[in-house]
Amino acid sequence: MDHSLAATSPGANPHARPPLTGPRDPGDAWVEGARGKFWGRFGAAGVLAYDPGKGVLLQHRALWSHNGGTWGLPGGALHQDEDAITGALREAHEEAAVPAADVTVLFSSVLDVGYWSYTTVVVQVTRPFDPVISDPESLELSWVPVPEVHGKELHPGFARSWPELRPRLLDLSSKLSQ
Repeated sequence: MDHSLAATSPGANPHARPPLTGPRDPGDAWVEGARGKFWGRFGAAGVLAYDPGKGVLLQHRALWSHNGGTWGLPGGALHQDEDAITGALREAHEEAAVPAADVTVLFSSVLDVGYWSYTTVVVQVTRPFDPVISDPESLELSWVPVPEVHGKELHPGFARSWPELRPRLLDLSSKLSQ
């Protein structure tokens, strides 16, 4: 069964960044340091949503975005004074319509480079939902069976974290279903 949703906009150029609309949050900015350049003045976070019947929800990133064309997690820059779990759930809802009321947080994992951090919030779906592309940051959203995730061209950060996240996800998920 195909669980993907393709972004379809007649005449849309997937290489062109869409025009900005509305006010920007102060967290929407790049930070740079000895370990590189990262998006999110106050850090960033994303949701790894797991549905035991479908797999994990992945976002095919817009070509104009940083590491565009790769597969990663719905997420983004944290707002000022926003905790990582709240920010990850907000971003996942904004980008993929992940309903916070229909998921349970299993654990989080933090990459901290000193001047910037990224938090992966791993959740299990408690009531199935269909993701919806709700902003221009996605080419596609897809439920990918866990054994097939490594076969995708993954965002470099997610590719580095997946080998550690996968066994933790499967272990906690199996304990919940017992």
